Amino acid sequence: MNALLICSGGFDSVTLAYRLAAEQSLGTLLTFDYGQRHRKEIDAARLAAERLAVPHLIMDIGHIGRQLSGSALTDDIAVPHGHYSEENMKVTVVPNRNAIMLTIAFGVAAARGHDTVALAVHGGDHFIYPDCRPDFIRLFSEMQTKALDGVAEVALLAPYVTTDKTEIARDAARYAVPVGDTWSCYEGGELHCGRCGTCVERIEAMALAGMADPTPYQDKQYWQEAVARVKSCTP
Repeated sequence: MNALLICSGGFDSVTLAYRLAAEQSLGTLLTFDYGQRHRKEIDAARLAAERLAVPHLIMDIGHIGRQLSGSALTDDIAVPHGHYSEENMKVTVVPNRNAIMLTIAFGVAAARGHDTVALAVHGGDHFIYPDCRPDFIRLFSEMQTKALDGVAEVALLAPYVTTDKTEIARDAARYAVPVGDTWSCYEGGELHCGRCGTCVERIEAMALAGMADPTPYQDKQYWQEAVARVKSCTP
């Protein structure tokens, strides 16, 4: 396998990069600049590519991202605090983001001779993001098989799509991922905020996996409150 991995620079995609590199199947990292609130993830992806000694492509689709307005990830909208299982997290949806990125990635993979496009979506994303769900992954793969019929054979690899982030944390430990050099926080401050959905999920996953978290957070305790609030609302 010679995989083109969509890598944001976050905990999930960098972990998958290290896993594929250990399996000697990582070819290239592809990062999208779609006009997100900050560039810290992009810098983290660049660092991962350097350490893994693979090419790093940065695709500027800011002109597309500017049309996908209304998300806390692209507009001047307050990033909500709490767990991903809370309804208010839907304000972080960028419409069709994964569908757009995957479409481009398959074209790049076909043009550059990669046989696989890899993506680190996981089960914890299903409630909020429709283009992270198993049905989407399956149907998108079928669509790309048709789109590239007679041109190239490119598979879609999403190994975490039916598992939770705790499994990603276990892989991070297994493959010695430098977690402190990945960037997940939506706020983009000097430190991870510890309160946005992706920070809460990140801290929770490493705690459940029994993994030491070297990441400095502005608030390292809030995640327990957010998790407890969700559990109290679960029937």
